[in-house]
Amino acid sequence: MTIAQPASPQPFLLIRNLVKDFDGVRAVNDISLAINKGEIFALLGSSGCGKSTLLRMLAGFEIPTEGAIELAGQDLVGVPPYERPVNMMFQSYALFPHLTVWDNVAFGLRRDGLPKAAIAERVDQMLALVQLGAYARRKPHQLSGGQQQRVALARSLAKRPQLLLLDEPLGALDKKLREQTQMELVNIIEQVGVTCVMVTHDQDEAMSMATRIAVMSEGRILQVGAPGDIYETPNCRFVADFIGSVNMFHGHVRVDQPDHVIVETPECRHYVSHGISGTNNMPVSVAVRPEKIALQRDMPGVEQRASAAEDGYNCVAGEIVNVSYFGNETHYQVRLAQGGILKVARTNAARHEEARLERGQHVVAWWDGSDIVVLTN
Repeated sequence: MTIAQPASPQPFLLIRNLVKDFDGVRAVNDISLAINKGEIFALLGSSGCGKSTLLRMLAGFEIPTEGAIELAGQDLVGVPPYERPVNMMFQSYALFPHLTVWDNVAFGLRRDGLPKAAIAERVDQMLALVQLGAYARRKPHQLSGGQQQRVALARSLAKRPQLLLLDEPLGALDKKLREQTQMELVNIIEQVGVTCVMVTHDQDEAMSMATRIAVMSEGRILQVGAPGDIYETPNCRFVADFIGSVNMFHGHVRVDQPDHVIVETPECRHYVSHGISGTNNMPVSVAVRPEKIALQRDMPGVEQRASAAEDGYNCVAGEIVNVSYFGNETHYQVRLAQGGILKVARTNAARHEEARLERGQHVVAWWDGSDIVVLTN
């Protein structure tokens, strides 16, 4: 199996052919990864895909059925959790309610038997790092959710782990606080320089925090790449549909040329302004992101769709059946003549739009051939 390699030829964390079975059920199925020192690497997938099991094997809480885990050249399989240079921050934060913030951060250092002066210096450094020095004598229940999250992070970093594991690190926070905390967390991790593997089912969280993402499904890794690569060039239907919102058309290749492809689907004919690895008449899916689609009342001219060889490609008509206003964007659902729903997202660049599109209007939607992704699996 080919290991997903980062830019560095010597990965800091190397996972090879990792397998984990539970009573005959394969939770993690032959996973191989190579992660660089200093990376924030996200394992992204829906519940039950195996991402948390993989994280627990890195922490030492689960023993692999097969495979190897190496950190800085050291084999970790068989090493108990308390002897690994690894620390894990749980979704619930697992703070001790009866201890102060300062004592929560100091807890692991005391267990390791560090001198009192060294503990005090380290705890003060960590609280300063997460900007909670003024809250050192408070109890966890006296803190907000975001502050508790930072205490848990300070405690995880206090022991100076080589590898930091984050299990749904922002899952307990509300949406607005989660967005505010994402960049804070990234800045702290980068400032410390620790290598981080995080588990999340929140694609926005993974896209905004991680340097690279591995999309998982049914115990396997389907694609590894930078957030932009995963979003713009998904390698299969599952990844395209799981990451962000997408319109999917199913049809067959009718023209297959090195510089362009024409795909025919029940909704329309798609002119793709690049070649693909395929053959004529093969079944494919055409993926178009909602924000790549233009929406207007009149039929666009061919000069507007510069990628199309002639008029009529990459264009569908329908009726707006739903409008959702989100401030920075407006989302439209357009029912096509064939009965399917097309999703369109438009940026609200102007405060007052002269030609507002409303529910019940008949509209034309079109997109550029360079924005189409053709999926063969």
